[in-house]
Amino acid sequence: MRTMRSWFRDTTGGLPTTFWYLWSGTLINRLGSFVLVFLAIYLTQERGFSASQAGLVIGLWGVGGAFGTTAGGTLADRWGRRPTLLTAHVGAAAMMLGLGLARDLWAVALGALLLGMFAEAARPAFGAMMIDVVPAKDRLRAFSLNYWAINLGFACAAVLAGLAAQADYLLLFVVDAATMLITALIIFSKVPETRQAGPATAVTAAAAPRGALRTILSDRVYLGFVALNLFAALVFLQHISMLPIAMGDDGLSPATYGSVIALNGILIVVGQLFVPRLIRGRSRSHVLALASVVMGVGFGLTAFAGTPWFYGLTVLIWTVGEMLNSPSNSTLIAELSPAELRGRYQGVFSLSWQIAGASAPILGGLVREHAGNDTLWYGCAALGLLTAVAHLVSGPARERRAAALRRSGEALAPATTSRAPQPAEA
Repeated sequence: MRTMRSWFRDTTGGLPTTFWYLWSGTLINRLGSFVLVFLAIYLTQERGFSASQAGLVIGLWGVGGAFGTTAGGTLADRWGRRPTLLTAHVGAAAMMLGLGLARDLWAVALGALLLGMFAEAARPAFGAMMIDVVPAKDRLRAFSLNYWAINLGFACAAVLAGLAAQADYLLLFVVDAATMLITALIIFSKVPETRQAGPATAVTAAAAPRGALRTILSDRVYLGFVALNLFAALVFLQHISMLPIAMGDDGLSPATYGSVIALNGILIVVGQLFVPRLIRGRSRSHVLALASVVMGVGFGLTAFAGTPWFYGLTVLIWTVGEMLNSPSNSTLIAELSPAELRGRYQGVFSLSWQIAGASAPILGGLVREHAGNDTLWYGCAALGLLTAVAHLVSGPARERRAAALRRSGEALAPATTSRAPQPAEA
């Protein structure tokens, strides 16, 4: 018992109050994240769209997200983290209800585009705020705890959504919108602005818009890292778009898909809090490479699945890869982002997810229709292996860049410490 208390204290202790408010908002929001999980089933079974049309709609969600993350990253640096988060959550709630009421294909497509834009605009501001308030030494466990909350909510949402979908699909959209508004209320009432506002920061922020894009586009190390995340996301996001369709082809119900995909969240909830200790001190490049291999193998085995237990096994395998990938990714983003451009760097990284969100369902649908279901999953396995090799090759350059930014930050620390927000006050 004493060992468990010590582990719990080491895992959760000493983190700023603002982090826990953000964590709570994440958990509540994810408890209602029904729609994206079941959107492919909703579009094909309830609305009667084809797999290609469903892929197009989900892809437009990703296109909207690409615009949203780009705008959200810029607004987080120039306007502030807090107002960006509030605007994104309230706008996303309104668009969620609009999507649930849409019927024609053009209306559903437009709703998905706008919803993606508002919902994903919050991601860069949230990531930048997390880096603002959590000291560097605590970020690995902070991001792991936040990821744990995401998947605790996701696991519950997947099961509940499968049951709610059998009663009324509109209920999914209403509950999802409500949780977005509750999260906005928590941010409005409890979360202060965390963007630095000292004189030096003001000068930097004024000059940043002209040179920010050029700085990011010339950062080949960071862009290479973003590109590798794009390839991993193309594989990973098939669980939202093509996996439910494949299970439907095998005669499995939406409730069965909800139960199977909930295994992803359950495994992460059970095991994610132990991952930081498991990977602490190990090469991040090796961890990311291993994660890519495991995810590729898990999705590749889907080609042989046909029963709920086999689909569940594949989900458990690629979930292990996801658990290894997430904390290493998050800490690398933090260390590769200059302080004055955190929002924009977060936006560029989030853009890789949105490009994958737009491309994965469209490419997956085309591959399934023209080359067959098995080819899709074999391709996922191959892409996972190639991504692993690329991580091993590019890893040393990333670590050198992170070390250089750390040295630069330490050199500037005496001049900026008095203006930095204090975690205790936050």
